[in-house]
Amino acid sequence: MLFFQLKKEHSIPLYEQLYIGIKDAITNNQLVVGTRLPSKRELAEFFNISQTTVELAYAQLLAEGYIMSKPRIGYFVEEIDSLPYRKNSVMNVNFKNVTQQTEYKIDFSSAKIDEDAFPFTTWRKYAKDVLDKPFKHLLQTGERQGELALRIEISNYLHQSRGIACQPEQIVIGSGTEQLLPMILKILDDDFLLAFENPGYSPIPRHQLSQLAIPISVDSDGIVVEQLQKTNANVVYVTPSHQFPTGAVLSANRRTQLLNWAAKAPNRFIIEDDYDSEFRYIGKPIPALRGMDQNDRVIYLSTFTKSLMPSLRVAYFVLPPSLIKRYQEHFNYYSSTVPRFEQHILAKFMADGHFAKHLNRMRKIYRKKHDKCIEIFSNYYPQISISGDAAGTNILIAFLHDQTELALQQIALQHNINILPLSNYYLTEQSYSKRTFLLGFGNIQIHEIEHQIHQLMAIWNISKKSVN
Repeated sequence: MLFFQLKKEHSIPLYEQLYIGIKDAITNNQLVVGTRLPSKRELAEFFNISQTTVELAYAQLLAEGYIMSKPRIGYFVEEIDSLPYRKNSVMNVNFKNVTQQTEYKIDFSSAKIDEDAFPFTTWRKYAKDVLDKPFKHLLQTGERQGELALRIEISNYLHQSRGIACQPEQIVIGSGTEQLLPMILKILDDDFLLAFENPGYSPIPRHQLSQLAIPISVDSDGIVVEQLQKTNANVVYVTPSHQFPTGAVLSANRRTQLLNWAAKAPNRFIIEDDYDSEFRYIGKPIPALRGMDQNDRVIYLSTFTKSLMPSLRVAYFVLPPSLIKRYQEHFNYYSSTVPRFEQHILAKFMADGHFAKHLNRMRKIYRKKHDKCIEIFSNYYPQISISGDAAGTNILIAFLHDQTELALQQIALQHNINILPLSNYYLTEQSYSKRTFLLGFGNIQIHEIEHQIHQLMAIWNISKKSVN
């Protein structure tokens, strides 16, 4: 009846071998429903094992519902519903492509940071301090808006570096703009109509955004406010300090126009994504819109993705006082999605001045890389125009070419080079004469920049000017 053997020298315990053998016999219909199993004594004698071993195996089968026990009669095979059979369609999925992130030979992604410059030793010290001290309370759910210690440090940083006066009670911490933007939209009026920069960065998937948002053009002075004024939009998402992806800085005149537009109606709001504001190379730092706002119309949004590390997944928004009550009503069930330990590590890192020190160091590193890129294109490729070079960790390169942007991107990918075209960031179809790409330099070592740019230009058949 039981056609299997127990191996006493095997690493799997005897009771588990017995359990597996009987379970397989039941699931393969070798033991049909209602069959009486041997008694513990009979099975122990058959396999020459102890009755305790048999009892442990039967107990596991009983717990999982494979057998049933009838007092003073014995153990019987229980009826088990069969699982629906599906042919191996799942085997057609290429899991390698799904689960593995591509490693490029050359990566001009604008999302990368300089990995070698991260202060691992200092960060490790604060992580150890948080874990070594009596922080048992951090095992419990924390404050809904994020840890007070971190909100205090963010408030201090915004006041000192971005000219924003706010209280910790106005700050909400979350695990990225992708999570926080839907939260912001939920606390606005149900009939809000959203306007978006075109081209622009969107935490909302592009296919959804094209149905949800009104595209507003961007030029060298940032979002075209006059175009916004002609729409019915009452909420606009902008990146004024360093427009992504064009790199334009919202001019002083347009900042005033935008704030005046918002002030004209009580349900109008500006969502200010302060993207890449920390890394500016030309002129003085650009003040945040929130710092200029006198009518509480600006919702400020920022993240530590570029200033510290993308994997930290810490972002935050600052609400105008008028929206705090609405937030509390809509999210009284909410728990912060950022682990409490990470929040306290970051808070201590900021409190002791290491965040400010790190930013100062990274500005110098990124400025050198930025200047090196500009120098290479100026010296060797005067036919390529550069823009968006006032701040951030990428520049825009534009040039005439017979191939389309998509074709050029595919050529780069065939050579294991990652670079994205400007067209990826448009909500609507656009026609422009020059092929335009975002060239990121964040995680490229400065001594490799020239060689990697020359490689890209060579595969695109862009001629290199000889320099005497």
